[in-house]
Amino acid sequence: MLILVVNSGSSSLKYQVRDTDTREVLAKGLIARIGEGDVPDHHTAMLLLSEQVRDAMGDKRIDAVGHRVVHGGERFSQPVLVDNEITRAIERLSPLAPLHNPASAMGIRAVAEQYPGVPQVAVFDTAFHRTLPERAWRYAIPQTLYRRYGIRRYGFHGTSCAYVSEIAAGFLGIPVDRFDGIVAHLGNGASVTALKEGRSIDTSMGFTPLAGLVMGTRSGDIDPSVLVFLEREGYTAEELDDLLNRESGLLALGGAADMRELTAEADGGNGQAELALEISAYRLAKYIGAYHVAVDGAKAIVFTAGIGENDDPYRARVLKHLGALGVRLDEEANASPSKDTRRISTADSAIEVLVVPTDEEEAIAEATAETVLAAGRE
Repeated sequence: MLILVVNSGSSSLKYQVRDTDTREVLAKGLIARIGEGDVPDHHTAMLLLSEQVRDAMGDKRIDAVGHRVVHGGERFSQPVLVDNEITRAIERLSPLAPLHNPASAMGIRAVAEQYPGVPQVAVFDTAFHRTLPERAWRYAIPQTLYRRYGIRRYGFHGTSCAYVSEIAAGFLGIPVDRFDGIVAHLGNGASVTALKEGRSIDTSMGFTPLAGLVMGTRSGDIDPSVLVFLEREGYTAEELDDLLNRESGLLALGGAADMRELTAEADGGNGQAELALEISAYRLAKYIGAYHVAVDGAKAIVFTAGIGENDDPYRARVLKHLGALGVRLDEEANASPSKDTRRISTADSAIEVLVVPTDEEEAIAEATAETVLAAGRE
């Protein structure tokens, strides 16, 4: 099947056309700066996307469209065929992902205009984490808040986590349902997930993608009383949201959100950049240690996504904290520029350490094709 994969952001629209039989990428692109100038809205962005896809593919026909949707709440535990009610449900979840879910709904509606009659599938980042046991997802707050507002841990980056855990298990020569490991998805947004028998049993992101690790501009874990204190000092809810999501993290600590820029600054003697990197690495190492316990002994630690796949100095920073777990880094393997799945731990390391390139678009395309074909068999 030829699947158009759409990732709608608040100000951008990324896409790929994937052939799920050959795994070939037939077209890909990015429509940026939505809301500005020549691209005033998602409807216009989808017009541009359709033109680009037609130019790249000629007479070839799109069989289905798969959408990355960040938040599926408690309702969605697997990919679903989209209809008007599903689109409205995605919109109703917007308070949980205000930068992402509204854009996904706009993208779905725009696709329906440009590709009438073509089935659409929503693939949810949160779905993989629906296997979390209650001890991991429940917050220690009154149950009325959970029942009324759905306040609980949801977790994100699930599509990527599911994809790389399958690859990692295959690399280790075991079925995925025997994979006990830890996956660190490290990009501008970052999370770490504990997997027991291939299933998510704990993860660092929570009710929203803000919790957990230090990220590019997000604070990660913080004492909730800080927010109460700042509110009393006059901060509004909108200002606190901006502070924690857009003005914190590596940007606040080191003056830059980009890990490459921080590393260059640290190498040049910038103490604040060095501190930012060390705080980030230490926070991740603490989570890995905790999740090693959670899975009763990890078989592997997996690094993935932009930073996880490409930043060997940062991987080394993290792993130096894990010597007590018997982790041993092969420095030469770690420094290799290979883009393939690879082992970066030594032969005597107590836990295998892998780098596994993620491909969320391929995962979404496969999930879309499977969902459409399953619906056709019903």
